Amino acid sequence: MTFIPLAAPPDAGVGHDPWWVIGLKVLIIFVLLVLLTLFNIWWERRVVARMQHRVGPNVHGPFGLLQSLADGVKLMLKEDLMPKGVDRFVFVLAPVLTAVPAFLTFAVIPFGPTVKIPFTDTYTRLQLTDLPVSVLYVMAIASIGIYGIVLGGWSSNSTYSLLGGLRSSAQMISYEVGMGLALVTVFLFAGSMSTSEIVAAQSTHQTVNLFGVDIPIPGWYAFLLFPSFVIYVVSMIGETNRAPFDLPEAEGELVAGFLTEYSSIKYAMFFLAEYINMATVSALATTLFLGGWQAPWPISLWDGANSGYWPVLWFFGKLMSFIFFYIWLRGTLPRLRYDQFMKLGWKILIPVSLGWILLVATVRAVGREASTPRTWLLVAAGIAVALALISMLFPGKKTDQTTEVAEGKEFDAFAGGFPVPPPIVDTASETDSRSKEGSRG
Repeated sequence: MTFIPLAAPPDAGVGHDPWWVIGLKVLIIFVLLVLLTLFNIWWERRVVARMQHRVGPNVHGPFGLLQSLADGVKLMLKEDLMPKGVDRFVFVLAPVLTAVPAFLTFAVIPFGPTVKIPFTDTYTRLQLTDLPVSVLYVMAIASIGIYGIVLGGWSSNSTYSLLGGLRSSAQMISYEVGMGLALVTVFLFAGSMSTSEIVAAQSTHQTVNLFGVDIPIPGWYAFLLFPSFVIYVVSMIGETNRAPFDLPEAEGELVAGFLTEYSSIKYAMFFLAEYINMATVSALATTLFLGGWQAPWPISLWDGANSGYWPVLWFFGKLMSFIFFYIWLRGTLPRLRYDQFMKLGWKILIPVSLGWILLVATVRAVGREASTPRTWLLVAAGIAVALALISMLFPGKKTDQTTEVAEGKEFDAFAGGFPVPPPIVDTASETDSRSKEGSRG
């Protein structure tokens, strides 16, 4: 008869925890994500209200802190409507497929180093588990949520929901490609896909010798791999369907996309998944680009900054900075057109990511054989990518969209048997040309 040990050695790492420690970690992560969602909803309303010179929630609890809880209770108590003609099993399954993967992704996120559990002699790492391919696990689990959105739109027996689901799936799949490519350079530098090993790889500082002076550069990949960091941040906003990329829901429109026919607790599950996914991609960005739970400079100069439970504070401070960035964008930028949004993903982010991967791989290969410092090569490559991005901001040559109209050809609104919208006419240029002809006459 064998007994499960109640304590693990301090250097055991993950995978050696007793059953009650694993259960405790699962419970803490679940409660933490739910509370974080309630806080983020309140914080978003307060920040956007301040940006727009409004009051925001201020009635339920001090500073309106209980407003999110009141909204959650309201959604649970509302009538759960089931539209006529829906596929009931898939209609109920879709919110579950979206919400459950949002919780599972936090299983491999490291919150801190190995610590001692209070009131016990047990040591454990502040991470539920770790895998050699932890980042791929996060990407795979997060992609399951797309099935929930597609099935929710398809099973609703509504044209609006079906089109919203298709539009949402196209958007999320497109930006998952850019997000995955942005992480390839991180794997090249860290030499691992394990989240804990990537955090450890960022603990060392780099130095650049500039005019005989050694300038220290943090080992965070947000500095060393800045183009990858920018591509990831843009992709994570598109992946989570947040403004200015909130095309799937488009709350300013009359309908809400794929979840038009949902109500009550099923609608709340979609809402919950959106905010947890925001925390997930923010936690992944913190882990892969901002050193994870390691203290930022100058706090890192303190010897005890990266020991005990202090790293949990640094981790959530970085995570909340990304959440604030989400809120800031929502309060300042208008929504893009869908064609502009897809062009950004397929014609800019993905090509730039592929070119940046080739540059980084070349720098890694040349740096091992040549005497030139690898950091200098990487800086030169970063400058080249920055110039390429700047060149894309300049407007291209305008095409003449009024050629067909100017030639006097009659427009057929039902070309091919289907209704076709009329061509876009530049009314300003047409008015100017008419005014010039009038002045000549």
